[in-house]
Amino acid sequence: MVKQYISDLKQEFRGYSGRGAAKDFFASLNVAAVALPLSLAFAIASGLEGAAGLITAIIAGLVIGTLGGSSFSISGPSGAMVAILFPIASQYGSEGIFITGFLSALLLIIASFLKGGKLVAIIPSPVITGFTSGIALHIAFGQIDNFFGTKSQGTTIYSRVASYFVNGFAVQWQPLFFGLLAVLIMVFWPKKLAKYIPGSLAGIIVALILNMALPFNVAEVGLIKRSLILPERLSFSMLTWQGIKPFILPAFSLALLGMITTLLCGAAGGRLTKEKMNGERELLAQGIANLIFPFLGGVPGCGAVARSIIGIKSGGKTRMVAVFQSLVLLLLIFLLSPVIAAIPLSALAGVLMVTAWRMNDWKSIKRSYKKRYRTSIALFLATIISTVAFNLTIAIFVGVGLSVILFVFKSASLEVTVTNIDNRHELGRNITKEVSEVRLVYVTGQLFFGSKESFIRAMEEIEGASTVILSLRGVPSIDHSAMLALEDLHRNFKERGVKMIFSGLQPQVLEQFDRWSFNESPIYNNAVEAIDSIPLKG
Repeated sequence: MVKQYISDLKQEFRGYSGRGAAKDFFASLNVAAVALPLSLAFAIASGLEGAAGLITAIIAGLVIGTLGGSSFSISGPSGAMVAILFPIASQYGSEGIFITGFLSALLLIIASFLKGGKLVAIIPSPVITGFTSGIALHIAFGQIDNFFGTKSQGTTIYSRVASYFVNGFAVQWQPLFFGLLAVLIMVFWPKKLAKYIPGSLAGIIVALILNMALPFNVAEVGLIKRSLILPERLSFSMLTWQGIKPFILPAFSLALLGMITTLLCGAAGGRLTKEKMNGERELLAQGIANLIFPFLGGVPGCGAVARSIIGIKSGGKTRMVAVFQSLVLLLLIFLLSPVIAAIPLSALAGVLMVTAWRMNDWKSIKRSYKKRYRTSIALFLATIISTVAFNLTIAIFVGVGLSVILFVFKSASLEVTVTNIDNRHELGRNITKEVSEVRLVYVTGQLFFGSKESFIRAMEEIEGASTVILSLRGVPSIDHSAMLALEDLHRNFKERGVKMIFSGLQPQVLEQFDRWSFNESPIYNNAVEAIDSIPLKG
């Protein structure tokens, strides 16, 4: 891994010059402009102070940017993680977030050595789409209080909504003003200006200026400490068995979510740069960085799609974009922390509302409904409902579990065709021998535990045959259960005096046959060879 890393660095920085560094630096300014408000917003939405998000963005750029598996990936606080972290913070406080982040970091490191990135590839796209939409709902509903100036109880969507009916929904106009202001600026911000100042930053700046200039009374971000080590942080004394036990399952959820988000970020960036991310090295870098975050008081982080794409489209060419972005954010903390402290929380809530809306993969959702892909729609709805009704861990299991069940049902539709052979012409060749007692059976589909019963029924209905040619050319694979069923059929046919011949076995099926005792039954390349092997009647 080290040799490959060094080789990749040499390739990435071949011919790197001052002009290239300047391009990366100016690209990093755009990335930092997006990272600043989002890092503050995601940290506060997770239950920590705003500085925790900035620390994560800075350390992530330095560590993951340097060690990561691509030249373009930008990491930091993520909206996706808010849905997991906020309930933990509500129940256990900041200590719960730090311990969960630490455990998830260990899992990411383990996953990197076990090639865990490939596991994410088996999760169907509709499940990921539903998962992402569920996270977006969690983020949006989690910002209602800050956006409208209301108060709710509970950590789940339905408990918060229920508390509004019980306790009322008293809207305060000042927070609502700043929230709507941020939303409107982000939505209607001209694309030409967005190249220089992102709409999210513009909304925050306008809200900040108005809040400082006029006598508003709204909740603010609060003091941003000029330090990379916060008073509230993880200590080794917290890492006892009793201390970590409640956070093991959430840590699995957080690690899985981090893997999914990071690898999706790699896929999105790779499409623009034509560069393939080294998934294992990226996960290792993510794990190392997330081990550091909690000991500094930072919030857990992962790959950030929007920031990575902005870096690419702004002209960035190397991982120095991530490093420069960190240095810019560090400079802002030391120079502008009193100003940042006056940002209205409702403005950040507005930024998150728009971010949550844009998180949804609307193109895939519209395509599934327009084309009426029933399986995709079922997986999408099951995942998003589970995300809202239960939690993200259960949602992933529900989505993947349902996709497996649907796949089994779909694969179980095996096609078995039994034909009598025309003694004059078969498969384009003249057949000159008497084959009236021969049956040719074509099997098409997966032959496994889910389809074996229909296969057995079709075979048992064969009558009046002295020889059965079983053509498995249309069977790509066969499992242990189907081999057992085939062995029983072979034995039953033999007891009835019926000879069974096999033809057209694909490599995977042939490999299974070599492990079983079908020595008495010959195997031919195709049905014609099998027919030719049948002796003439005397």
